[in-house]
Amino acid sequence: MWIVVPIILVAIVIFVLKYVFSSPGPNPFERDTREPLKKMVHDRKEKNKVLKQGFLASKVPDNLDAIIIGSGIGGLGLGVLLAKVGKKVLVLEQHDRAGGCCHTFTEKGFEFDVGIHYIGDLLDHKPFRCMLDQMTDGQLQWEPLDNPFDHVVVGPPENRRRYPIYSGRTRFPEELKKCFPGEEKAIDEYMKLVKQVGRGIWLLAMLKLLPIPMAKFLIYTGLVQRLSSFFKMAPRSVTEVVNELTENKDLRAVFTYIFGTYGNIPKDASFSMHSLLVSHYLNGAWYPKGGATEISYHMIPIIEKAGGAVLVRAPVNRILFNDSKEAIGVSVMKGQEEVHIHAPMVISNAGIFNTYQKLLPKELQAMPAIQKQLGMMKNGEGGLSIFLGLNGTKEDLGLKADNYWIFSENNFDELVEEYLNRDREDSAKKVPLLFVASPSAKDPTWEERSPGKSTLSLVSFANYQWFEEWKDGKVTNRGHDYKALKQAFIDSILEVVMDVFPKITRDKVSQSLWVEEELEVCRLRPGVIPSVFNFPAHLGRVRARKTTTKQP
Repeated sequence: MWIVVPIILVAIVIFVLKYVFSSPGPNPFERDTREPLKKMVHDRKEKNKVLKQGFLASKVPDNLDAIIIGSGIGGLGLGVLLAKVGKKVLVLEQHDRAGGCCHTFTEKGFEFDVGIHYIGDLLDHKPFRCMLDQMTDGQLQWEPLDNPFDHVVVGPPENRRRYPIYSGRTRFPEELKKCFPGEEKAIDEYMKLVKQVGRGIWLLAMLKLLPIPMAKFLIYTGLVQRLSSFFKMAPRSVTEVVNELTENKDLRAVFTYIFGTYGNIPKDASFSMHSLLVSHYLNGAWYPKGGATEISYHMIPIIEKAGGAVLVRAPVNRILFNDSKEAIGVSVMKGQEEVHIHAPMVISNAGIFNTYQKLLPKELQAMPAIQKQLGMMKNGEGGLSIFLGLNGTKEDLGLKADNYWIFSENNFDELVEEYLNRDREDSAKKVPLLFVASPSAKDPTWEERSPGKSTLSLVSFANYQWFEEWKDGKVTNRGHDYKALKQAFIDSILEVVMDVFPKITRDKVSQSLWVEEELEVCRLRPGVIPSVFNFPAHLGRVRARKTTTKQP
């Protein structure tokens, strides 16, 4: 068996060299496009000229090279890469502003960030940082969070234990050992596994590039597991791995606390995906200076510079196909009329369920290949968000540039399952897990833009069935029962916040906004089973066999 391994490795190397050096295509990073920093724009009307360009047929560029459905970071990022190699791209967004989870909104003088809480791996000259610099012409600035950047709070109000999470490849485990004396071996083994998995990620990309027969040979012979710790650990759950490392339940909780970021409870999540996220923050965490909207604000002009456009209020209702079942364009609803737009390439950033179940013709949805891919997928958990506008500066309120993960117990699997399976009224009285972040405290430009004010973003899981009866109702008129349920959630969550942040009191709360994220999904894409994570990090997602179902 081991004689075969070097032969296969040589074949892979030869293929990669041939792939890289023969007939090279255009390189979006061939030229350094960074420009001197321009003065940051804070005027909302000026920014909206870029972010809120409404759809009209007359605004659609001629001779498009590609159409992208959805202006989340995936859609915008791909649009920028295509634009940088001279392609004319149209990005279509059904919301009233571009950016997806990178957008912000303002209510009664408070600006709220809906999705970007912190980004890792942004040290100067790191590949990820260099890529983002090129994709924003060097105009996007990043502010490091405090260290510790996360705090894990475990236990009921009368017995809360707090564990700070520090960045730094050596400091992170060192600080954990101070919190958990006697658990040094478990912590070292955890870090070893996390780093091994991170180093094995190369083979995931390689399987996408290799010819399918060669990729399948590596998979079915088991060589992928031998060559890469990423695939070796992919079928194992986070719970399974950490439970083997230690009997200390609080340490297990600290090892797994970040599961809310990828949308699966630890027993259903792949340890490989979990490890990638932990590795992502080992060197620190950052927040975009000027707020999350800066990301899309600096990407869109690059698409426009190449002749493309990013248009909002442009709901794509179907993808157009020719007789050969090749995508040739999209149909956009403008009022009661359809506007057909054509391009030789159509890319969907709307999520696999939205794309396959809502945008494809019925006859294509029924194809075995499509059904096979859908069968591999599972919806993630639902979610709810509360946005608090507070009177007072970050110093007044005891807020810092960090995040809090608050849990009432240390057994996360049982905690979340019990919470989601309870009646909605019972769950509303006691929300057992909560993510708390202050975008205003992370942004050094905030005080200049909104003096004397602060914001909090509060996020938790939710069961869609709790709110399903209101999915067809108007956002502003869902009735007394809905308002009562919403207020019950807000009140119980606010009690947790005030306990952990004693300087925040009810009289400091100027504005509280509730978003039941599942109902928002239903409103924007009716008929699709909603979840916050279209494609969560469940156990089956990253198995080697599934990476070869679609090749470039």
